[in-house]
Amino acid sequence: MPLSSHRFRKILIVKPSSLGDIIHALPLLNAVKITLPDSEVHWVVAKGFEGVLQGHPMIKRLWVIHKEDWKRPSRLISTVSELGALFRGLRFEKYDLVIDLQGLLRSGFITAMSGAALRVGFSDARELSPFFYNLKVRGGTGIHAVERYLKLASLIGIDTDEVDFPLPMIQDALRPEGPYYVVVPGARWPTKRWPVEYFVDAIKALPTTAVIVGSREDVDIAGEIALNTEGHSINMAGKTDLKSLFSIIKGASFILSNDSGPMHIGAALSVPVYAMFGPTSEVLTGPYGDGHRVFRADIACSPCFRKKCETMKCMREITPVEVINAITADRVQFAA
Repeated sequence: MPLSSHRFRKILIVKPSSLGDIIHALPLLNAVKITLPDSEVHWVVAKGFEGVLQGHPMIKRLWVIHKEDWKRPSRLISTVSELGALFRGLRFEKYDLVIDLQGLLRSGFITAMSGAALRVGFSDARELSPFFYNLKVRGGTGIHAVERYLKLASLIGIDTDEVDFPLPMIQDALRPEGPYYVVVPGARWPTKRWPVEYFVDAIKALPTTAVIVGSREDVDIAGEIALNTEGHSINMAGKTDLKSLFSIIKGASFILSNDSGPMHIGAALSVPVYAMFGPTSEVLTGPYGDGHRVFRADIACSPCFRKKCETMKCMREITPVEVINAITADRVQFAA
């Protein structure tokens, strides 16, 4: 039986990372503010991802944590100091409700240390995090992350009929002149990356200019693609912050991407996404909404959810010709 949501005046959302997951959590934020427009929402976010949420009109305060430092023994003293300050600060806020969307030991501990009377999370979350919740619902399998997160909203009486991605104000900056599309060749897992030479073939065959984006970790991959597609591409990998990345994606005709954070930004902005999926599942974390295409090879072992693979067969068997033909056909249809 869902609770009445009317008693929640101050709410904390715990969703530190990653980029795509934070995007998937935005419909929950939207639902909260529609049902409880006068509520004050705070958010725990990891350093490096705060740019997605900074200046968001629906969020009163961001708690930025240095979670990567917490894993380093050399940073033990500073970590203990940061955690102490964080827990004192959270308790001072006297939250009515904490929603843990991360579902890990670290996020569960933050949820418990907040001191909130109601601590909500998934009963099937990992790393013993359900131990820290006093109201739980099963997230389940075979359900998209967006809909999974909204289960927690429904559990506390929040209306989830409207699914929308309330993104912060996006300024028109760093956009190339003329029509262009965005290419995202990187991904956190090597197994999620379409081969570099396939991106090269696709960019050479597609009309208009490709704008290659990515993090500092993607600079080498992007550079190789740009070198082999000179005159067809602009390399912006490693040269954008999150705000400018949003701007570039918003102005694109479409996105050609691996399963990645920028892919989810595109979907949230209703930019058509063409995505290659191999080890991960588009049912769980694919581009959300209509107007997108996912390419997947018919391989028995896919999706395997593995970060290492000797053959990368599931990605290599998604051919450039298949992708080029689909994009070309769609672009002709949209232009008609």
